Parts: sequence; structure tokens; C-alpha cells
Amino acid sequence: MTPSPQLNTGRRRLIAGLPLLATGLFLNPALASPQVRQASRALMGTRVDITAQASGTADCDAAIAAAYAEMARLSDMMSRYQVGSAVHALHLASGLQPVVIDTEMMGVLKSAQHMAERSRGAFDITVGAFNGWVFDQAHPTIPDRAEIARELPLVNYRDLVLSEKASTAFLRRRGMRIDLGGIAKLPILQAGMQVLKQRGVSSAMINGGGDVLVSGQLEGRDWRVGLRDPRAPEKLIGVLALDEGFVAASGDYERFFIQNGRRYHHILNPRTGQSTTGPHGVTLVSRHLEDINGLGAAIMVTGSEAGRDLLQPLRNVDALILESNQNLWLSPGMASRLHT
Repeated sequence: MTPSPQLNTGRRRLIAGLPLLATGLFLNPALASPQVRQASRALMGTRVDITAQASGTADCDAAIAAAYAEMARLSDMMSRYQVGSAVHALHLASGLQPVVIDTEMMGVLKSAQHMAERSRGAFDITVGAFNGWVFDQAHPTIPDRAEIARELPLVNYRDLVLSEKASTAFLRRRGMRIDLGGIAKLPILQAGMQVLKQRGVSSAMINGGGDVLVSGQLEGRDWRVGLRDPRAPEKLIGVLALDEGFVAASGDYERFFIQNGRRYHHILNPRTGQSTTGPHGVTLVSRHLEDINGLGAAIMVTGSEAGRDLLQPLRNVDALILESNQNLWLSPGMASRLHT
């Protein structure tokens, strides 16, 4: 159940992917201009693809390598699985003392708190306290009710205290944990794009496990991202033409398992500790990171109707929601910009 981005630039065909669509990005070398470079790396628990077009004297390959290095640095900093990371240090010091954090992590934590306030707690990075879940399809684990009941008091975004003046973060309660999976990826991709631009590569697409960031044009045309119908993956809903901005997707199809006929997935409701039961997927398009970062997960928690209320004041955000009844809802902006 995933629409997939397809880029058509004259005779050249490029395919990118969104989780609510498809995953993966590749460029057919036989059809590509020698100025267009493509690379793929494993990063942030997914595949991150970069397609870039060199201009002037810019060394495209060196710029791509530098972008990956910066994204890897930030990914290691914000990973809860990386021993020695800032997140790991924050967990060890929970309930004891504040931890000094870097500027980039402070920015992500502030963004998370802002989205938590906007969504009235539907988005909450302290869901990291629900650490009994394992969404490996080969060896899935469902925590029992008693375990979740013990962890629920540790989930409250208001108990994450930030001090920009001291450059510190503090988890008030012992045992609290954060999970930045729903808020850190887009800023990390943005940092990669900034490195490309700093090195003279202004036309690029970065696809990180379905979240897509584009800048400039490919061969003189806007990047084109084709969205597949999640109810009929062989069909396209339409194609987005973008020269700048983000396409962010959230859904119950990326990390999940099915047990006793029920689907369990990695987007958890902070109020219950269980997988969300609202929309199956949300795709958002905007030029502004702060408008959409974390919003897809919040809509997955709140449900389609409340999610549309969250979207209503955001005039620069276009949205697609695959509702729990399999209906596809498009905002007016998304409906008008999708070309068939």
C-alpha cells in the first residue's frame, strides 16, 4: 500500500519513493546524462538515495560523499540505539541531571516540543519509554499490559526540559526515554542538502526511506514525484512537480507485523502505548520543514477528522490521507497540484 514517485525528464526516467507510495530511488545509467550522479547508502535504519546534477566546476561526487558524512554524523548523534550518542546520554541521566547537547539536537528537540504542543500531545517523542515493542517481522514482540501500564507515567513531553541558554536537555523522570525517529529524519536530510548546496550542487533530490527533499531542477525541469494509489499500486494517483521542498510520509506499512489477524506497527499512540488505529498513511508536501515535521505521525494518532483540523491553518501544506476505511482524502492544494 504505497504510492511511488516517478520522475520523467524527457527521455530520462527516475523513480523515487515515498513510504505511502513505494520505496527506493534509482537512475538508469544508460539513459542518464553524465552530469547526473546517483548514490545510495544505508542510514537511519533505511536507505538514503541522492540524485544530483553537477553544475559549473562543482565536484558532484565529492559533494555527495560530504553530504552522506554529515547525515551520518547527525544520525549517530540522535540515534537511541547508538551507545555513546547524545540520546543515549540523555537516557542514562534521566531523573538525575541535565545533559549538554549540540545545536543540531537542540533544534530537533525544540521542533518536537513545538509539534507536541500543536497536536496536544498526539506527537510525543517520550513514547521511547515504550521500549518493549519489537517490530522485526521475524521476531516480533508485544509488551504485556502490565509493562505498558508501568511505562505510561513516563510518557509526557512536558517532562522534557530544554535550556537553550545552557544548551542542555533534561528528562525529569527516571526511566524516561525519547525516540526521535518521527522528527529527526527530515532535518538530517535537510543538512545533507545544505552540504550539497555549499559545495555548488544546487539541483538534487534526497530520498530517505520515502521522505523526499528536492532542490532546483533535473535537466531543466522540475523534479517529478509520482504517487501510486495505495489501494491499487499498479496505478498512479498523479504526479507532483517540485523545484523546492519536502514530501513527508507516515504510515503503518513501513515497520509492522501481523499477529492473530491484527496489524501492529511502529507509530504508537502516546496515550495508550499501542499502535495507532486511525489513518493507514499520510503524505504531506511543503516548502517549510517546520510546518510538517512530525505532523504525519500526529495525524496518524489523532485520526483523519482531527488531523484535518490540524492542517486547516497551514495554507502552505498540501496533504493526502489514506483513511482507515480505505478512502483517500486530498486537501484542495494536493488535489490541484497532482497531475494525472
